[in-house]
Amino acid sequence: MKSFVALDFETANQHRSSVCSIGLVFVENAKIKNSFYQLIKPMPNFYCNWATEIHGIKYWDTVKALEFPDIWNALASQIQDLPLVAHNSAFDAGCLKAALAAYGLPVHQNQFFCTYRKSKSLFPELPNHKLNTVSEHLGFKLKNHHNALADAEACAYIAMRVF
Repeated sequence: MKSFVALDFETANQHRSSVCSIGLVFVENAKIKNSFYQLIKPMPNFYCNWATEIHGIKYWDTVKALEFPDIWNALASQIQDLPLVAHNSAFDAGCLKAALAAYGLPVHQNQFFCTYRKSKSLFPELPNHKLNTVSEHLGFKLKNHHNALADAEACAYIAMRVF
């Protein structure tokens, strides 16, 4: 796979629709061409302590941020029909589906690939298959883990080597 979009969401709480940040890395012909990061006002708009402890985003960081529909249409037109890649795609695909449903937006039909599942089959010797473990195994030092853009960059790096 030479062209795709690596995607990562962070959520504010237990609801998959509560995306509070998005990171996208656009890969064209096996080269990173563009990236995008945005804080998002989540739906529902509350933060659990455990979520904030993971990614560091708080209510006051997103209280004046755009809501998901305000950014999604522009992003969808950039993504077009490119495959989407995520590390643990079940989570990120679920977030996308839930956020679209929460706002009554059309379902996104792009194919999703998972670097987590792929790395489990390719690298069974690793102690775990977390994003930072796999990316470091392949030579990419993940800095600022759980920042949506940093995680999307690591995912893109992995995807360019395993798909």
